[in-house]
Amino acid sequence: MSAPLLEVRKLTKSFPGVRALRGVSLTLARGEVLAVIGENGAGKSTLMKILAGVQRQDGGEILLDGEVVEIRSVHDALARGIALIHQELNLADNLDVAANIFLGRELCRAGFMDKRRMRSEARQFLDAVGLEVDSDALVHTLPIGKQQLVEIAKALSVNARVLIMDEPTSSLSSGEAENLFKVIHDLRRRGVSIVYISHRLGEVRELADRVTVLRDGENAGDLARGEIVHDKMVKLMVGRDLSQFYPHEPHTPGAVMLEVRRVRTMAHPRNEVSFSVRAGEIVGIAGLVGAGRTELLETIFGVTPALGGSVRAGEMEITPQSPLDAIRAGLALVPEDRKQRGLVLGMSVRENVSLASLRRDQRHGMLNRRREGELSAQMIAGLRIKTPHDRQPAQFLSGGNQQKVVLGKWLALKPRVLLLDEPTRGIDIGAKQEIYRLMEQLAEEGVAIVFVSSEMEEILGMSDRTLVMHDGKIAGELPRAQLSEEAVMHLATGSKATISTAEKHIA
Repeated sequence: MSAPLLEVRKLTKSFPGVRALRGVSLTLARGEVLAVIGENGAGKSTLMKILAGVQRQDGGEILLDGEVVEIRSVHDALARGIALIHQELNLADNLDVAANIFLGRELCRAGFMDKRRMRSEARQFLDAVGLEVDSDALVHTLPIGKQQLVEIAKALSVNARVLIMDEPTSSLSSGEAENLFKVIHDLRRRGVSIVYISHRLGEVRELADRVTVLRDGENAGDLARGEIVHDKMVKLMVGRDLSQFYPHEPHTPGAVMLEVRRVRTMAHPRNEVSFSVRAGEIVGIAGLVGAGRTELLETIFGVTPALGGSVRAGEMEITPQSPLDAIRAGLALVPEDRKQRGLVLGMSVRENVSLASLRRDQRHGMLNRRREGELSAQMIAGLRIKTPHDRQPAQFLSGGNQQKVVLGKWLALKPRVLLLDEPTRGIDIGAKQEIYRLMEQLAEEGVAIVFVSSEMEEILGMSDRTLVMHDGKIAGELPRAQLSEEAVMHLATGSKATISTAEKHIA
């Protein structure tokens, strides 16, 4: 066999209080798609940032074409043909698409930036990812799914020999993801080597020639193409079998905890939404990208003022105008974007957990530090948050543990209604199961749960019933006994609802 294009030997990396990599090794052949998988905190993103020059390793070596190389910076990595597509968008949203694609590598003519040529040449990379937008469009005007495709086009523009994709489909619709897979297959045929990181094991099965599994910063094993099956990947990732991944068992519902009456959102001002949720129920909200699911939850919680309608939480009726109104009524919202809207990344775990409780836990107008410490310890233990101590800045936690901190912040208020927007987005399979078990436990305690998810298996596995949205309204409702992927997609794509029972739950 010929020497691998890229080889990593016994890489190590530490951060304050955390050993991220412990002698990790891997190889990547020319024209190969290598999936690197593992739970959050396994070291995947750290490894990729080292390869891309974002960070420097503490020990170990990297070989390209059989020769040891030092990658000191992102520019160094790009010069060697290694490009990274970050999980979090890395775009200048005040610039146009073409300027972002050539950022730092601007095309010039007579000493001036040649914008016409940049916009023309950007077109071929946009076409390669199937993105039909003008190259002079400002990035901030694009939805997040299209911004992700700009990021991919930017990486393709450097003619990379090694293309690292860190959760590239996390913000893409199913159609956009399918288009990305076609691009990946085409790149592989052209000899480009791809390192693909994803928590979506179905994608890994479809795309990967080989899988390298990391666990707790170490190599846990490798799988050849014929061995890439769900159970083997899960067992290597978590070190145990997950026989019952979705723990949900329906409970006898109690009194109505949340009643939404004819609410109109700014995103879809002409459509009214009505539904109710009872104590102990877990109600899923499904739909395609743009259906209005996130906007509905944010309106119910008062992040975006409602244009009409009302919300009743238990015996308290509110007209959603601010989150404070919703919190007083016993509602809590875990947002889709935990880093921007759920956490203050520079603050500690302890400070983040106590944020929503500051008003309650004051003593003589001052923060009750003793109560803050007790609350932090309670949530770290109860939610199994992996952190060296409660003073650890939230930015240094894995995605799954960051999500637990956000949940802990709201659970400290003992909400009656919990709104979850993509609660397992970008977290690993083990952390997902912990979130599911928490949802189940809260439902058993009588909390009414509404969750938005783009993962069909999650909707089918955790919902007592599912509301399916299309174009800003509820297209239909599916009880658990009639839940299927076909039934959900039938409603989500705008077909005439075969089951529409939402109004039956409105008095």
